Amino acid sequence: MSSISKDRDLRVPVPSKRLNLVLLHGLFGSLSNWDSVTRAFSDRHNIYIPKLPILQQSFAVSPMENLVLYLEHYIEENHIAHPVLIGNSLGGHLALLYSLKGQHRVWGLVLTGSSGLFENTLMDHFPRTRDYSYIKSKVREVFYKKEAVDEELINKVFSCIQNKKNVLSIIRVAKDAKRQNLKKELPNIEIPVQLIWGMQDVVTPVSVAEEFYLLLPSSRLCLINECGHVPMMEQPDQFNNLMDEFISRKIINDKETRTQKNLNSFNRTIAIS
Repeated sequence: MSSISKDRDLRVPVPSKRLNLVLLHGLFGSLSNWDSVTRAFSDRHNIYIPKLPILQQSFAVSPMENLVLYLEHYIEENHIAHPVLIGNSLGGHLALLYSLKGQHRVWGLVLTGSSGLFENTLMDHFPRTRDYSYIKSKVREVFYKKEAVDEELINKVFSCIQNKKNVLSIIRVAKDAKRQNLKKELPNIEIPVQLIWGMQDVVTPVSVAEEFYLLLPSSRLCLINECGHVPMMEQPDQFNNLMDEFISRKIINDKETRTQKNLNSFNRTIAIS
């Protein structure tokens, strides 16, 4: 498969009987964050990875609402029926907001390091944007497995925030995400949710994952050791195995007989990998 690191939407179509998986990156994420997931699932399912317009914000609506509208348009434009939304960090938050507007449209959610309750972000204020060493250290903090952080990733973040308009857009999105705490709304999400969390996540700590687990009525929480905020990059094999189990056992097996009883019977045991 060719590289997916280019800043454009990725679509890997396969036969229409397969599930539609929509992968949503975080605030500083890119399409390449999902390389391991694409390699693991593209032979069995339709893979869609929209490039979220974080730097192209409309002032007509709030930044998070702008992202929800973009996702709605993307899903409609690509004729994506009943997707499984897989979101990391801000992407998880977006998946939750989209589902809250109409969870009948979604088969299930996979959330990893999701915002929506609490997060420590790099860009909710003006950092030392010209200090490369500082930015490098902040990017590396996000990952427990430092070998997952290469110079290309650091350079991409550093280059992005040299533009003042980009910085303002990112700060605006980060602040709006923090304002949109979903604690009261989460119990209304009844579709199956798989939570996959790094035990060493310093952006959205394990306590946040546990709160998601308690608030989402049909959720299962799996913790991955020696893993930070980006499990699909830091521990790709474990992440993909957990995601595959969820898709095979909960989504594919139940999608023809989706009932309230089925939703509530989802095994909610906290698992540690």
